[in-house]
Amino acid sequence: MSTVFGHTTSSGGSSTTGDLQQDIMVQQPPDDTVSDLAFSPQAEFLAAASWDSKVRIYEVQPTGQTIGKAMFDHQGPVLSVHWSRDGTKVASGSVDKSAKVFDIQTGQNQQVAAHDDAIRCVRFVESMGSAPILATGSWDKTLRYWDLRQSTPIATVSLPERVYAMDSVHPLLVVGCAERNVAIINLSEPTKIFKVTMSPLKFQTRSIACFPNSEGYALVSVEGRCAIQYVDDKNSSQNFSFRCHRNIVGSNADVYSVNSIAFHPQYGTFATAGSDGTFNYWDKDSRQRLKGYPNVGGPITAAAFNRNGNIYAYATGNDWSKGYVPNNQQPTKIMLHPVPPEEMKPKPKKTR
Repeated sequence: MSTVFGHTTSSGGSSTTGDLQQDIMVQQPPDDTVSDLAFSPQAEFLAAASWDSKVRIYEVQPTGQTIGKAMFDHQGPVLSVHWSRDGTKVASGSVDKSAKVFDIQTGQNQQVAAHDDAIRCVRFVESMGSAPILATGSWDKTLRYWDLRQSTPIATVSLPERVYAMDSVHPLLVVGCAERNVAIINLSEPTKIFKVTMSPLKFQTRSIACFPNSEGYALVSVEGRCAIQYVDDKNSSQNFSFRCHRNIVGSNADVYSVNSIAFHPQYGTFATAGSDGTFNYWDKDSRQRLKGYPNVGGPITAAAFNRNGNIYAYATGNDWSKGYVPNNQQPTKIMLHPVPPEEMKPKPKKTR
């Protein structure tokens, strides 16, 4: 089922058009495209992974200004970052086939994982009170789990294809793979794939985000679409997809990749951001767009909410969607956008 709601048009604005005037630029941004952003669940720290082979950690002040706190290196572009539940560790995965963990308290980093090809995604998957377990998804078509105290994986799961996207909200782990495969894992049985399904979207998966209540997930594609999927088949009637990040002029449409999807930690609404340089807030339950923002000046390559949901960080830079020449002067920036609660609160369902 495909739905159209709140897609971008070239005609004038509306009451749902947002304002970028209060956005604050992060100081000392990466030297190349930002591939991933992640906020600490315990403090106002933001981690940024970049194609310049570095991970940077910033402290966000109450004023919204930022201070660089730490930086560590890989031997190749860094594709993913994630924080441990207690906020003391940052994990990173790289094209150099390794994953590292940086300890906030000691300022030290060490390699904790290795694959036979690039590590595309990292996620801490520990449950409350358990030891930190890191899941790494790779282009070598495997998912591996690592106890940070050991040098070898505690388990390896074979996947149907290369990993392109991954997210987890305990006990759900969802892995988006090449050829539109989606592997769903229940972390109560972490070495078994609960189900492999095909993405309802016809083109490559770019990003996946689990519902905050772990009942399902949302995924977005390179072809300007988003899909809402429930894990339990009894809820399949609630599955739907919709078009977004398109510029429609008459009968013509410019279609853009949706590069990021992130759920609000409090309200369960979500944000998408894309190569068209815009981001939008959505309510999946009422199937409405809550807010749309104008072009920020370049493709948005990564985005994330902070722990309270009152900051939405987004990065702009080269995404190569138009090839090398049109993109090669695009500066890399990270911006912090304030999020008033009323912008993300769910709306009543529309009556038909």
